[in-house]
Amino acid sequence: MKIYTRTGDKGQTSLIGGRVEKDDLRVEAYGTIDEVNCFVGQIIAELEHSIFKDVLIDLEKIQHELFDCGGDLSNIKKNKQNKLSLEAVKYLEEKIDQYVDEAPELERFILPGGSKSAASTHIARTITRRAERLVVKLRREEPGISEEVLSYLNRLSDYFFALGRVINFRLKVKDVEYIRSAKVFGNKKGDQSSE
Repeated sequence: MKIYTRTGDKGQTSLIGGRVEKDDLRVEAYGTIDEVNCFVGQIIAELEHSIFKDVLIDLEKIQHELFDCGGDLSNIKKNKQNKLSLEAVKYLEEKIDQYVDEAPELERFILPGGSKSAASTHIARTITRRAERLVVKLRREEPGISEEVLSYLNRLSDYFFALGRVINFRLKVKDVEYIRSAKVFGNKKGDQSSE
């Protein structure tokens, strides 16, 4: 099987239901989601199975859901059926709450980093926020963009923040507090990435 088709040599790509320029906002949005998925793959490769078995199961689930997000965004057919459901958003919320309870209480802003894999989760978090911004812009320009995708991306970036803290905690690596931060969080539910 050949993986090249030559159909994109003139700067266009196929969607489900049509063709667009490769720099189309829709392509940029689902391409950025693909970028997030690649970093999730990197996080999976970095984590030790014996310490992070539960996390690895969730990250693989997230990879499938990110494919669903991309598929939903690349489908421009009328009367389409979206793959991603709000159940995926609710599951992320449960995991965020679990991770916030597991990690030490947060009082100040922290710097991205700590362990290598926690640093990777912060990269995934910021790329997820970029994907979210692109989907917001796409929704303004085109009707029918999945609300589930937008909610999922919003929650996923919070998930990566909480996961980065849990990774550091399980590896016994301290989060680095931002030295000029006042105490901005009064309880464990505080999350600097929440929007």
